[in-house]
Amino acid sequence: MITAALIGNPNSGKTTVFNKLTGSIQHVGNWPGVTVERKQGYIRNTSKDRILVVDLPGVYSLSPYSPDEIVSRDYLIGTQESRPDVAINIVDASNMERALYLLLQVSDIGIPMVVVLNMVDVAEQNGIRIDRGKLSQILGCEVVETIGTRNMGTSEIGDAVQRAYDSGAVPKTITYSGEIEECISEVQAVIAPSVRSGLERWCAIKMIERDGMVLGDLDGDVVDRAMAVITEFEARMEDDGMQIMATARYDAAEKIESQCMSRSAKGKGRDTAVSDRIDNILLNRYLGIPIFLAIMLAVYFVSIQTVGTWGSDWINENATSWLQETVADALERAEVSEALTGLIVDGMIAGVFAVIGFLPQIIVLFLCLSILEECGYMSRVAYLLDRLFSRFGLSGKTVIPVVIGMGCGVPAIMGSRTIEDEQTRRITVMTTTFIPCSAKLPIITVIIAAFFRESAVVALMMYVLGICMILMSGIILKKFSGVTGKPSPFVMELPVYHTPTLRNVLINSGEKSWSFVKKAGTFILLSCVVVWFLCSYDWGLGFIGSNETGGSILSDIGGAITGLFALQGFGNHWELTVSSITGLLAKENLLGTLAVLIDPSGSGTGEDGLLTAGALASFCTSGEAMAFLIFNLLCAPCFAAIGAMHKELGDWRLTGFALLYQCVLAWCASLVFYQLWLVAQGMTDPVGLAIAAAVCCVYGYFVAARDPVGAIRRNTERRGNGGTTE
Repeated sequence: MITAALIGNPNSGKTTVFNKLTGSIQHVGNWPGVTVERKQGYIRNTSKDRILVVDLPGVYSLSPYSPDEIVSRDYLIGTQESRPDVAINIVDASNMERALYLLLQVSDIGIPMVVVLNMVDVAEQNGIRIDRGKLSQILGCEVVETIGTRNMGTSEIGDAVQRAYDSGAVPKTITYSGEIEECISEVQAVIAPSVRSGLERWCAIKMIERDGMVLGDLDGDVVDRAMAVITEFEARMEDDGMQIMATARYDAAEKIESQCMSRSAKGKGRDTAVSDRIDNILLNRYLGIPIFLAIMLAVYFVSIQTVGTWGSDWINENATSWLQETVADALERAEVSEALTGLIVDGMIAGVFAVIGFLPQIIVLFLCLSILEECGYMSRVAYLLDRLFSRFGLSGKTVIPVVIGMGCGVPAIMGSRTIEDEQTRRITVMTTTFIPCSAKLPIITVIIAAFFRESAVVALMMYVLGICMILMSGIILKKFSGVTGKPSPFVMELPVYHTPTLRNVLINSGEKSWSFVKKAGTFILLSCVVVWFLCSYDWGLGFIGSNETGGSILSDIGGAITGLFALQGFGNHWELTVSSITGLLAKENLLGTLAVLIDPSGSGTGEDGLLTAGALASFCTSGEAMAFLIFNLLCAPCFAAIGAMHKELGDWRLTGFALLYQCVLAWCASLVFYQLWLVAQGMTDPVGLAIAAAVCCVYGYFVAARDPVGAIRRNTERRGNGGTTE
C-alpha cells in the first residue's frame, strides 16, 4: 500500500480533490481551518497498489505557528516508517506564487511529490496559462492539471502517485543566492550527525529561521555551533534569518512563475474585478454588518416562517398524530399493557417526533447556509466581523468557529485550532457555543411559534444575543491570568465569488441533517424512554399512569431543584427545570422531554398547528418561556461539545471553569431578562430586582475594570524592547 499526503493552501480546492479521489463525503468550505484533523480514504480504481490518501489541514507554510501547521509538518517529517511515501501538493493555478511558497518548503523535506494544478479553469478565465511541462522540468516532479469541482483530471492523480512511488525520485533542490546557500551548507555540516538522513537541508533552513521545534530537538552544543554560523550570516545580511528565508522563497517562487506562466489581457482579472465590486458593497465599513443581518434575517424567514415551517406543520399536524393513533390502536387490539402502550406512544413516538418534526426547518437552514458558504460569502462574514471582535480582545479568527457553530458546536470548538496564540484559543473554546447551533434551533422555533408568531426577527435576535455574550466574555475573561492573551493576527484569503455547486450544497446540508436525525434515533430516544419511565412510576416502582406526572419520581426530583430558577420564572414549572438537565445529553433532548412531560397527546395544539408550541403556550407565560430559552442557549453545551472542549483545553480544571462560567452567565442573563420583563408587565419582585441589579453591577465592573494581565504583558514587552514602563 502507498500512503500519500494531500497538502495545499486553504481554498485551493484540496478537500474537493480529496472527495473526488476517494469518494468520501467531507465538508468543503471557504475559510481556512475547515480540515482541522487528518482525514483519509483510498483512491478509487487504481491500476496497481492501493493508495491511501491522508488529507492534511490547509496551510500556507510549514512554520509552527498554529496547530494545523504543526499537524501537517509533523506528519510530513515523521519517522522513516510513519512518514508518507508521496506528497500530493495541490496548487491553485490562479494564485501560483503563493502556492509555490508552501511547495518549496515541502520539496525540501525530500519525499517524492506530485504537483496538482487545480482550478485551471479559473486561471484561464483570468488570462493565465501555465506550461505544465516547463513547471515539471523546473521542479523535477510530475504535474497534473485538474478542475476539482468538475472531476476533470483527478483520475490521473492516482497513476501519477504510483509512478512517483515506483521511481522514488525526490523533487529538485531549488537553490537560493550564494550567501544563503553557503550558510545552509555550513549549518548542514554542523547538524548532519544529529538529524535523520534526508532532512539535513530542511533542518538547516529551519534553524536559520530560528524554528523553536527544530532547535528543541537538537543537543545544546550542536545548536550553539549552528547558531554561531547563523548569527554571523545575519550580521552580514543585516536582517534576521526568518525574513531572509521568506524573501528568498518568494523570489524563487516569482522566478519559477515567470518561467512557466504567461498572462493575456483577454479576460485578465475578470472574476476578481467582479468580486471586488461586490465586496465594495458587502464589506462596506458602514453597510457590511447591516447587510449581513438582513441576509441572515432572510435565511431565518425562509427556514422558520415560510418554507421550513410548511414542512414542519405537515409533520406535526398529520404524520405525528397519524402515527400515534395508528400505533395506539394496533397496541390496543393486541391487548398490550397500558404501561408498554404509554412507553411506545407517549414516550418514544411523542418525544422523538417532537424533534423530527422540525427537520424540514433544519434542512432548509442548512441549505441556505451551504449556498452562502459555497458562493464565498461566509468567509466574508469572518472578515467583516473581525474588526468588531478584535475590539473586544478576541482574535479575528474567533469568527471562524462562531460561523461554524451555527451548524454544530463540536466542529466549531475544533475550528479554534486555527488560532495561533494558545491563550486566545482558550477563550474561543470557552465561548463559541454561545452561538445557537442546529440542535437549539427547534427550541427557538417552538418558543417563537408559541408566543411571537414565528417571528424571524426574534429568531435572529437569539443569534445576536449569542454574539453579544461572546464579545462581553472576551472582555471579562481576559482579566483572568492563564485564560487569554493578546489577540493573534488575522489572515484570511477571500476567494472570488462563484456559483454554488449543487452537489456540494446537497452533500453539506444532507450530512448535517442526517447527523441531526441520528441523534434523534439514539440519544433522544433513550432520553425520552428514561424521562417517560421517571414520570410514569413512583418511588416504589409502581405504575401510576402514562405521564401522570403528579407523584412520580421525576416530579419529586424536579420539585427539589426548581428553587434554583425561581427568580427566572420558569422555576415555577418543574417540567422546564428537568428538561434543561436532560438537554445536557443533547440539546435536542430538551424538546423531546418537554413533549413527554407537557403534552404527549397533542391536546394543547394551537392555531399555529405546531403541537408542542401550542402546548407550551397554554403551559407558561412568554416571559418564563423566554427566560427558559435564554438559559438553555447560553448554559453548558451537550456532552459531545463538552468532550471536544476538554480535548482542546487539555485540562479538566479549565474545562470545569469554562462550564461553570457558561452556567453562571446563563443563569444571570435569564434572571436579568425575567426581572425586566416583570417590570415591563407592571409587576415587580423586589428581591429578584435587587439581585438582577447586583448582577449587572458585577458584570459591569468586570467589563470596565483594568486588564491587569494585559498591563503586565505590555510592560514586559516594553522592557524587552529597551523602553520604560512609565
